[in-house]
Amino acid sequence: MDPRICHIELDEKTIIRRSADIDHERRVAIFDLLEENFYQPRAELPGNYTGPYRLVMRMEDNRLAMDIYAGEDIDLTQRLVVIMLPLTSLRKVIRQYFQICDSYFSAIKSASPRQIETIDMARRGLHDEGSGILQDRLAEKVKIDLLTARRLFTLICVLQIR
Repeated sequence: MDPRICHIELDEKTIIRRSADIDHERRVAIFDLLEENFYQPRAELPGNYTGPYRLVMRMEDNRLAMDIYAGEDIDLTQRLVVIMLPLTSLRKVIRQYFQICDSYFSAIKSASPRQIETIDMARRGLHDEGSGILQDRLAEKVKIDLLTARRLFTLICVLQIR
């Protein structure tokens, strides 16, 4: 049993807007996620497969889709399961998170260290809130720890940028 994500990618067709800051956040979230995560689908998978997993995240009809493949399926030919998650409960937090991130990225260019720290604390608080909601919403479909939820929340935000 190896309940972890060993490879993750975002469906590039669903990412609308990119900036250097957003791309950096995406790379850091992916790196950190692959370094340490806990990800265990609750569905019974073909062949009783128990990990590790390759994960492709994408948007489909305003819902998050997580296509899960066996870790050794490099060509992504045999999807084990797809987890669909409506993002309705996350929309407000995501919108607020984008607003505070814009403020943070602007502040680091010209604000005082105290102002940057205040904005960053608010940003981390919203990130924690979104991660908790994500963890709760996924609870019946996949078991994840808080660090994994935090990194997945960042990647969901990247997919949500309009």
